[in-house]
Amino acid sequence: MSAQDIITKVEVWPVDVPITDPFTVATGRLVAAQNLFVRVTLKDGSRGYGEIAPFPEVGGEDRDTCRQIAAQLAKAALGQPASQYRKIARLFHDMAVSHPASRCGLETALLDALCRHNGVTLWSFWGGADVRERESDITIPIADLERTVALAREWYGRGFRLFKTKVGADVEQDIRRLEAVHRALPDVAFIADANQGFTRADCLAFVNGVKRVGGRLVLLEQPVVREDLDGLAALRHLTGVPVVADESVRSILDVRNVLERQAADYINIKIMKSGLLDAMDIAAYARAYGLRLMIGGMVETRIAMGCSFGLALGLGGFDVLDLDTPLLLAADPVKGGYRYEGPRLLPWTGPGLAVEAHVADAVTTIE
Repeated sequence: MSAQDIITKVEVWPVDVPITDPFTVATGRLVAAQNLFVRVTLKDGSRGYGEIAPFPEVGGEDRDTCRQIAAQLAKAALGQPASQYRKIARLFHDMAVSHPASRCGLETALLDALCRHNGVTLWSFWGGADVRERESDITIPIADLERTVALAREWYGRGFRLFKTKVGADVEQDIRRLEAVHRALPDVAFIADANQGFTRADCLAFVNGVKRVGGRLVLLEQPVVREDLDGLAALRHLTGVPVVADESVRSILDVRNVLERQAADYINIKIMKSGLLDAMDIAAYARAYGLRLMIGGMVETRIAMGCSFGLALGLGGFDVLDLDTPLLLAADPVKGGYRYEGPRLLPWTGPGLAVEAHVADAVTTIE
């Protein structure tokens, strides 16, 4: 153990980034990313960044509470060697089991600092199993017909062909929206993400409607409430469309339940809903038992999304990348790191996440 990798300081500060279009889903709406950035400093001066991205209506966390929890976790981490990150993550879990976004921000910053200390990229630290350019889908929020088509045309012009379309508020309107996009852009495919907004009957009507108008529906993401695993299982068989469990899976126990009920084809891994280290364990467990993997996020900047991209590059086995939310933001507060070229994500080569971010005046410092 090197005494130089001891955690000596943690800084947490708020970041507000407007979203170009309101991020409207069946269960909530955001007009700005109201997140927190975290910076961990080690004894040798290595500094790593993390991000806390609460989405109250989806994850149940809010920024003020996250900031308080992050400060408590930071105090517990001071003086600990970053190389014992698994031990620290267990401590975080014990302290804040119901605050995964807060844990995620600290865990990401800690690992970023450790990788910079060791001079390795985060993805190589995780094994470098699948290091290559990847393509992401793009999210179309719930909006009126005209705006939905306008957004689709705009993203199509930038090279996107897989549209993750938010649905679940109005079945007939959802069908009309997908039909309009399909008519305008007949070669695109759709992931329909209801964020728990459908009943089983709603979902069947929606899928049948989309099929009737000729739309290509490749995945159904979390069509019904998270507890209704039997509903997910039924919709897998009744629709013939692969089902993604998102809100239904926050822990390995949830994965076991999904497997027992044969409730999904894919699991959507999100570091904010589980915590970073728990998300890694969930991905490994799900993959080992034959579930396919998607990786997504909340409304995040390129810090948290870069960490998720690093998981895909490092662990491998992720079939679908839903890593687009930095493209939905009106500004990019992060320098360095991975880059976008249209729908393509380009890996980075510097140590850790290879990012930098300006520290705000309203910083909370724990040392």
